[in-house]
Amino acid sequence: MKDTTKPPYGIIAILFTGAFVAIFNQTLLNIALPEIMNDLQVDAATVQWLVTGYMLVNGILIPASAYLIQRYSNRAIFIVAMSLFSLGTLLAALAPSFGILLAGRMVQASGSALMMPLLMNVILAAFPIEKRGQAMGLFGMVMIVAPAIGPTLSGFIVQNYSWRVLFFIVLPVALIPLLLGIFKLKNLTFQNRELTLDPLSLILSSIGFGGILYGFSSAGSLGWASPAVYATIAVGLVALLMFTLRQLKLDEPLLELRVYKHPMFALSSIISVTLSMAMFSAMILMPIYVQTIMGISPIQSGLLMLPGAIIMGIMSPVTGRLFDSYGAKVLAISGLTIVVYTTFLFSNLSFETGYYEIMAIYTLRMFGISMVMMPVMTNGLNQLPATAYPHGTAINNTLQQVSGAIGSAFLVTLMNTRTESAAQNLIAAGATEQAAMIPAMLEGINFSFTVSTFIAIASLILALFIKKPDLHATEEEKERVYKQRYAD
Repeated sequence: MKDTTKPPYGIIAILFTGAFVAIFNQTLLNIALPEIMNDLQVDAATVQWLVTGYMLVNGILIPASAYLIQRYSNRAIFIVAMSLFSLGTLLAALAPSFGILLAGRMVQASGSALMMPLLMNVILAAFPIEKRGQAMGLFGMVMIVAPAIGPTLSGFIVQNYSWRVLFFIVLPVALIPLLLGIFKLKNLTFQNRELTLDPLSLILSSIGFGGILYGFSSAGSLGWASPAVYATIAVGLVALLMFTLRQLKLDEPLLELRVYKHPMFALSSIISVTLSMAMFSAMILMPIYVQTIMGISPIQSGLLMLPGAIIMGIMSPVTGRLFDSYGAKVLAISGLTIVVYTTFLFSNLSFETGYYEIMAIYTLRMFGISMVMMPVMTNGLNQLPATAYPHGTAINNTLQQVSGAIGSAFLVTLMNTRTESAAQNLIAAGATEQAAMIPAMLEGINFSFTVSTFIAIASLILALFIKKPDLHATEEEKERVYKQRYAD
């Protein structure tokens, strides 16, 4: 009899490599946008679509991943996903115009959107519940370290080479896992169910999540008074409400929202959303502070965040082991206490705050986040039966995209509003408009970090209610509870 207790490390390694390059690509272009504007002769509002469009495709396709993972094998999904990603990378590298570059970027996104839910589902299926924390710790390393490295590498390349080099570097790295997937990857088919895709659910999901993502991600550049912002958010919210009501009526929903009847899964989702919003405050506001107020170059700005990424890379597997031993509650409370403290320190920035002081605080903050994100998410998923994993992972990944966009837009808007108010006060006190802007912006950044501190405190309070799911519950018992809650 074949021993099925040993996890398929070779399969997981191939999936990890593909996921890493796909997620790494998400933040690769952020620092290169000004260079692309100059080279392809487009304005800031247009070039921003390289980021916004990528997020939109992710927001549209991730909810559909639950259907795809249940319907098709992990091998088929991986090969298609990496083929699309590689094709999009090549198209973007050779793009003669902005339109072709944007098309390549969105083809990339169509492949990368499937990688995170796929990898998470394979880990949940391959590892027993008592060893799942370590594996999910490695997954957390991919999820957070990969996008953190992107700006640093991008800053170095753009400063010394053409922005196209970014894509030419990614292409061979993407082709390696694709070839390994074709020749070496085996199926871990856990469900392979004959499902019917509900077209209306897919349309409502696309309009709902896509509209909300576009609206909030555009608010920072277009302003909240723009119809492109409030109209798309309003349409997105209405579509999302209709989508939710429809899912609760279908026997085979696109996203099984009844997983929220499991209290630990619901709690983990809320904590993850609030933590994502707090995390994005530093990722968005710190580059503004160090580049605009301190006058630091983009590459130094990227390097400032690199130690935090390295710490997270080291800590994620360690945190996973600690999770297996002690559970999520102790880690979440400890980590969130660090996040609250460091975010509070960031709310008191000044003109005298040193570069290495900021680096130390940011690194400590990322250390705290590494103790929370994956343990809390894994604890919630552990309460679900295996048949609900595709829906749980799809919901978690979708919420991370949406909460990241909402958090970024919300905090940037707070910064801009407070900056304008502080500038007017300084001008009324006799300062020139030019002299007032920098101190006013500093006040705006500090105010946003103050609000982010309260968001982190909310996460800490919620973490007090975390409980460890029954590790001895069989799949049959969890399935019975799941169906009972489904029926209720």
